Amino acid sequence: MDIAYIHTLFLKCKSVSIDTRKIEPNSLFIAIKGENFDANTFAKEALEKRALYVIIDNEDYFIDQRTILVQNSLSALQELAKFHRQYLKLPLIALTGSNGKTTTKELINVVLSKKYNTKATVGNLNNHIGVPLTLLSFDSKTEIGIVEMGANHKKEIEFLCELAKPDYGYITNFGKAHLEGFGGVEGVIEGKSEMYNYLSQNDKLAFINLEDKIQVEKSKTLKSYSFGINKGNANVNISSIAANPFVEILFSNLRIQTHLIGLYNANNINAALTIGKYFGVEDIAIKDALESYIPENNRSQLITIGTNQIILDAYNANPSSMAVAIENFMQLNNSNKIMILGDMFELGEESQDEHKAIVNLVLKEKDIVCHFIGKEFYNNHIDKINFHFYETFDAFSNYLKDRKIENSSILIKGSRGMALERTLNFL
Repeated sequence: MDIAYIHTLFLKCKSVSIDTRKIEPNSLFIAIKGENFDANTFAKEALEKRALYVIIDNEDYFIDQRTILVQNSLSALQELAKFHRQYLKLPLIALTGSNGKTTTKELINVVLSKKYNTKATVGNLNNHIGVPLTLLSFDSKTEIGIVEMGANHKKEIEFLCELAKPDYGYITNFGKAHLEGFGGVEGVIEGKSEMYNYLSQNDKLAFINLEDKIQVEKSKTLKSYSFGINKGNANVNISSIAANPFVEILFSNLRIQTHLIGLYNANNINAALTIGKYFGVEDIAIKDALESYIPENNRSQLITIGTNQIILDAYNANPSSMAVAIENFMQLNNSNKIMILGDMFELGEESQDEHKAIVNLVLKEKDIVCHFIGKEFYNNHIDKINFHFYETFDAFSNYLKDRKIENSSILIKGSRGMALERTLNFL
C-alpha cells in the first residue's frame, strides 16, 4: 500500500466518505467493513454517485482504474489520515476526558474561529474511524485543527495520539465513564492520561485545570498553560463563576453570560477561554464567542414547553455527569422540580452500586419528584412517596399519558441508549 500515492489521489478529491448514502460528487469512498455488512459491495454504487475514487480490500469488487485495492481499508484510512496530518503540519489541539468533550470542543472552536480558520471534529466522530475522518477534513486553508478523542478502553487514546500527533492537549476530567471497558476508575485515569504521556514524550504542551487535582498531579513533568478560579499561579485566572441556571463568569473585568446550564459546564467554558488566550484571541472576542454559543443535540439544552421549563441533557450519562447534573438541578431556585433519570450504560460490575448511589444522592430531597427509568434503576427500587420507578420507557410513557405536568422545572438525564428526549412528546 503506497500511502504517498494514495494521498496524491486523495488531494484531487473534494471529501472522504464511508457511507454511500451521504456521498458527494468528486469524493473518495473508503469501504470500511461493519459488523453486519461488507462495504466493498457498495463500491460500484459510490462510483455511480460520482465518487472520484474508491478504496476496497476485496479484489472481487475491483471495477476499473478508479478502484484502489488495499489489504485493509480501515488501516488505509488511518494511515492516509496520519500521512495527511504530517503533510499539512498545522497546529493541532486534541482533547479527551470522561465528560464534556464535545461541548468543550465546540466552545474551543467558536473562540479560536474569531481569529483563525479552524476546523474541528464534527459531532462526536471521536473514535478510530472518526478521528481519521476528522484529520482528512483539514486542508491547506485550515490554520488550527481541533480533534476530539473518545475511548472506552486502555491504549485507545495512545493509538489516536499516534495518528493525530497533537501539539496541544486537554483532558476535561477523569470520571466514572466506560468503567466496564477500563476496568474501574483507576483504569479511566490511566487510559485518559495516555494523552499526557504522548505530550510528555514529544515535548508538547498541555492545558491544565488547576481545580482538578488529578490533572495537576499527572501533568507535573509537562509543559503547561493553566487556568483556575482565584489562583494566583494560574496563567489565566477566573475571578468568579455562578449558575442559576446559566453559567456566568467574571474574567479580567469582563462578565461573560453564557447559554450553558450548570456549574459543571464552567470548566468547559474556562478551558475554551484559556485556549483562546493562549492563541492570542482578544478578550472581547472571547466574550462574544462564548456568549453566542447555544447548545444543541440534547446537551444541556433549556427548552420551554407550555408552562414547563426543561433541562434536556439526554445525549449521554455516566455516574460522574449524572451526579453533577443532579446536584446542579437541586441548587436551582425553582419550585415544582421534577427529575426524569434514565439508566447509565457500560458500567459493568459497578452498575448496581453506581445506580444505587444515584438513588441515594437524591434521597435527601423531599420536594423533588423523581422518575427513575430502566432495569438498573428499577432493581434499586425503594419506597418513597416522591420516587417512581419504571422498568421500561413504555411504562413511564403510559404514566405520562394519564397526567398533565404544568408549571414545573424538569431535568431529563440518561444514557444515549435510553433516548429520553422522547419524553418531550408527552409534555
